[in-house]
Amino acid sequence: MVSTSVVADDSSDCRGLPQHAVLKSALKQARNEANGGFNLDMWGTIVNRDGIVCAVAFTGEDRGDQWPGSRVISAQKANTSTAFSLPGLALSTANLYSAVSPGGSLYGLQHSNPVNTNVAYRGNAADYGTPNDPMEGGKIGGINVFGGGFALYNSRGQIVGGLGVSGDSSCADHNIGWKTRHTLLLDYVPAGVSGDAMRRDNIVYDISPQAGQQEGVSAKGWGHPVCSAAATTIAATLPANRP
Repeated sequence: MVSTSVVADDSSDCRGLPQHAVLKSALKQARNEANGGFNLDMWGTIVNRDGIVCAVAFTGEDRGDQWPGSRVISAQKANTSTAFSLPGLALSTANLYSAVSPGGSLYGLQHSNPVNTNVAYRGNAADYGTPNDPMEGGKIGGINVFGGGFALYNSRGQIVGGLGVSGDSSCADHNIGWKTRHTLLLDYVPAGVSGDAMRRDNIVYDISPQAGQQEGVSAKGWGHPVCSAAATTIAATLPANRP
């Protein structure tokens, strides 16, 4: 278990949020468990409540051991989860898939809040995923609508930022990110749309095929596609939200 001291009542900076070494340790621990994906290495990003990047890490030996494109995706997911969660309601990125699909209640959301490319791609690539990642201190922006992004809530129930992970299937990303947040002790989630009182912002697998619609229809409106039977089973047994 990785412990952090989470104060974070000043959301203008990164004080109280996990920094690089803590994020990397928690991410590696989660990645090394069974998650129902391809067993790939991962990127992880933490942002504060204002979407400023506070830490970026990867699980492999080098930055090229993970999909290079997943670095920015992890930051997008972190930004999305804090940007569209509230003190009283958490939405994981997995919850947004059906809602932003054509006919969904949030259709068009994925085109808002674009990535700040000056932040995403600045600096020396040799520093990516290190304590000196050039994204740190910048407001990343970006919207991502598949599994792997979570709002962060401290033990006082305050929303203090977001976590995003990327590098495997979207369903495995969700499982890895969920476990990472749990290890960081930042899963005091107040409420969500999953329908599971113990896992309030968990991924929802309720999409049923419908003729003429590639994605199918989500019964609750918050559904995510199934990636594998293993990932679905694991999601149902993820650690419960605190408290």
